[in-house]
Parts: sequence; structure tokens; C-alpha cells
Amino acid sequence: MSKEAKITIHPKFEIGEISPRLFSAFLEPIGTMVNGTMYNPKHPTADEQGFRNDFINALRKTGLPAVRMPGGNYVSCWQWKDSIGPKDQRKTHLDPSWYQYITNDVGHDEYLQWAEKVNTSPLYTVNLGTGTMQDAMDIVEYTNHEGGTYWSDLRRKNGHEAPYKVDTWYLGNEMDGHWQLGSWERDPRGYGVTCLETGKAMKWIDPTIKTAVCGSSAPFMEHFPEWDETVLDQCYDVVDYLSVHFYHSAPPGDLNALLGGSVYYEDFLNTEIAMCDYVQSKHRSPKKMMISLDEYGAMIRPNMPLNPGWGRYNMARIHHSFNPEREYIRHDPDNMKHFVFPGGDMEHMLSMVSIQLALLRHADRVKIGCMTGGLHALCASDHDKVWRSASHYAMLQLMKYAKGTSLDVKVESETFDMPGYAVDDTSQYTGKEGVNFVDSACAYDKENKRITVFVVNKSSKDEYPLTIDLTGFNGIKLDSHSEISCEDVEMITDPNDDTFFEPKNVDSVSLENGILKTRIKPLSWNVIVFEMP
Repeated sequence: MSKEAKITIHPKFEIGEISPRLFSAFLEPIGTMVNGTMYNPKHPTADEQGFRNDFINALRKTGLPAVRMPGGNYVSCWQWKDSIGPKDQRKTHLDPSWYQYITNDVGHDEYLQWAEKVNTSPLYTVNLGTGTMQDAMDIVEYTNHEGGTYWSDLRRKNGHEAPYKVDTWYLGNEMDGHWQLGSWERDPRGYGVTCLETGKAMKWIDPTIKTAVCGSSAPFMEHFPEWDETVLDQCYDVVDYLSVHFYHSAPPGDLNALLGGSVYYEDFLNTEIAMCDYVQSKHRSPKKMMISLDEYGAMIRPNMPLNPGWGRYNMARIHHSFNPEREYIRHDPDNMKHFVFPGGDMEHMLSMVSIQLALLRHADRVKIGCMTGGLHALCASDHDKVWRSASHYAMLQLMKYAKGTSLDVKVESETFDMPGYAVDDTSQYTGKEGVNFVDSACAYDKENKRITVFVVNKSSKDEYPLTIDLTGFNGIKLDSHSEISCEDVEMITDPNDDTFFEPKNVDSVSLENGILKTRIKPLSWNVIVFEMP
């Protein structure tokens, strides 16, 4: 195929409404994300609760729609009742999931009050590992009930007069995983029944809430998607979302495998959606089950030794181990060490927006997307300061322009093949042929009379002439074409000068009779905005 690219878009080819929560973040109190970045009473900007105001203010400016909290594997042993009230009376526990001390300096109320300060919506995960249905009922009553009961009055006594009004609740975390405390890996039906009864009870306390049931932790699970189907079959009529997770890995130096990973997300989502529709038909239900992809990411990982003869790859074998030399860690928020993920800012940004474009193309069913590392993407930080990386600018553009209705896009471009590979016994990938170097999605914002086309050029070598056919739209005008690009994909943002990756305007653009012509640089992120009459 020639070194040209063409995208065709038509207003009749609607996919579905774009949820504002599609570009949200995931927060789990491991490492320094809570202890150091979010909370540090010794920081110069710390408020009366010990929260860093520099971090809060920077996040508030982004308009981050929602954050899933407080975990993660962490939540499956977290006893929320020991995290409320005066700090000197709170209990410290061990967290066997991550070998750390749970000091509860940041407890249930602090998480929700931090979300209020950031002006973001908390998406709350309840403990269905070691926790009980009664714990889940009590936390909803404490959090959302007006008053006049033991738990709601205790919230008021603890300093928060008004209900928090948390509207979305996750029924456990990765409950199909052997590594999860209280795992239901061997009993999906039992977990489904538990969610039926727990979700029912939670909604009887607050009928306005929505609940999410755990599906598979990854497409690599031996039981995927049978486990998901068995679970959902028990509780379909009570829950509102299927919560799923997926992390993509690629070996160092293989940009095609890293950026092409979005096609595996397409496969994963298509399978889960088909499974949901199958269960819907079994239940003769008018309700379409929506998807919450509330942990996702792409990362560079060196290849690990493989273990031939294990049969199908098994995440449980990878995660479940006992290490007598491992010690529990007590995190000091004022002694945080800045961790840098392998790869440069462009690699991180391009891999994540490629996944997010796949979510946009499934906007009819994927209504929540929580990026792991999303807080850091929006607001990079270390012990002293916060700054803006390439991911900050790209995610900000998605939150601003990916509104309204997602439209189908027809992309014609050069392609590449991805041979199958295995990073380890868990992360094994089948080969893919004919993957487009040019990736795209489109948002049709009728309210603001705006069409936005998002384009990624995944080629590390070629700049492409790009044609976008919008002849189905009458009277459109070009507003702007902005790009983020950098010849050095390994470049890391300088915290003292974080303007390098600011989107730059592209001038050599023409629009005539609904046909736009422009050029897209190698390894670039492009946002092309049109105005409607």
C-alpha cells in the first residue's frame, strides 16, 4: 500500500454516546501514589489534612471526571471501619497483597474528601475478599445516607455532615485471581450469587447507586471468558457494569508491539461484549450490560524465562508465591523515591492514547475507563514538585474534545505485522497481520457543533500525507490541527520546564469541499477539530 493515509467519516455511522468517565484514573495505595504524592503532611503545600495542595490544584485544573479508589488488590483485606474517626484511635494492619503496613493515615473519609478537593467523582471499591455483605451495606449507609442511623450519624460526628453521594460501587477487585485474598477463582457461581445479594442489599440502602461486578482480570486467564459468563448469569439483573482489567506488555525496543497492543484490547472488549449479550439473551432482559475497563495500561517489560510444559498460560502460577525473604514495608510519605517507568514520555503517551482510541470506538458499551497511572499521566510528580508530561497534554485533549457521539472511522494506511511473542508465561500474544500504522477515532459533539478527529501515526519512520473525507457533513470549517511529536521517543520531560510537549499547530492544512489534506509526522499524536454551521 502507498505511503498515504485516508480516513473516511460519515455522520450516519454512529457508534454511541461518549461517557465523560471514559477518561478517568485508578488509584491504589501502593508505593508512593498515596504516601508521598497525594499525602505528605511535611510537604510545603500540605493542607490541614496532610494533602499536597500542589497535586490537588494541578489535578483540579484538568477536569478529571472520576477516580476509582482505593484499590486494587489492596482493598481485599482493607477494613474500612478501622480507618475512620480520630487518627490516633485507628488500627494499623498488615496488607498481605503488597507486603506493606496499612496505617490508615489516609482512611475512608480522607479518600472521599480528597476527591471533593480535586472536584472529581469517586468510584468506590468494596472489600468482597475478607469483607462481608454487612460491611458493604454499612459502608453505603455511612457514606450516602442522610442521617438518623448509627453509621450515617457516625459520619456526621466524624466531621462530614452531608452524605458523600458516591454513585458507583465496585463489588470487589479481580475476584477471579488466585492472588486475590478471598478469591472466587474456583467458584464463579458463588461469587455471582454473593454479588446478587450484596448488590441488592446496597441498592435497598441507596437505590440511586450503580454497581459493577468483576469479570476477568485479563484475557490471559485460563477460565476467560467462561468465568465471566457464569458470574454474570447469577447477578445480571442487579448489576450495572462488568468490571474488567487488562495490561499490555511489549519487550524493549519493539515499538510495533507496544503501540499495536490496542488491537488486543479490541479483541478483549469484543469478547466481553459478546458474552454480556449472550447472558442478556438468557435472561430475556431489555438491559444492555455496560463495560468498565477500570485498570488498563501498556508497558515495556524485558522478556522473562519461559516454562515449557505448563500447558496453557496461567496467571495464578505467576502471581501466587510465598517468599520467606520478603519483608513488610512501612511507607514514609516524606521519603518517597520517584519511580520512572521504562521508556520515554512519547512511548508512554502514544501507547496509552492508542488504547483510549479503542475505548472511543466502543463508546456504546464502554462507559468507564480508569487508566492505571492516570493520575501520574495528568500530573507527574516527585517529592518536591508536580509537572506536565506528554501524557498530560494528550489526555487533556481527549477530556476536552472526546464528547458527544463516537463515529465509526474507516482507515486506509500502510500496515505492519506483529509476530506472536511471549513476555513471560502469562503475557503471551498471538500474531497479528495487517495492523494499520495510522489509528483514529472521531467524536461528533452536536451540542457544541464540533467534530474532532484523533489520529495516531504509529510508524517510527514515515511521515504520511493524510486525507480525511468528511463530505457527508455540510458546511464544516477547519478549526485547528495540533500535534505532539518528538524525534527522540526516549525523551523525558524536564520537571523545571514542562512545556516541551505542548501541542503545536500544524499550518500546512487545507479543507476543500469536505476533504481535508494534511501531513502527520512519525510517532505523532494529532487532534484535528472542525466547526459545524
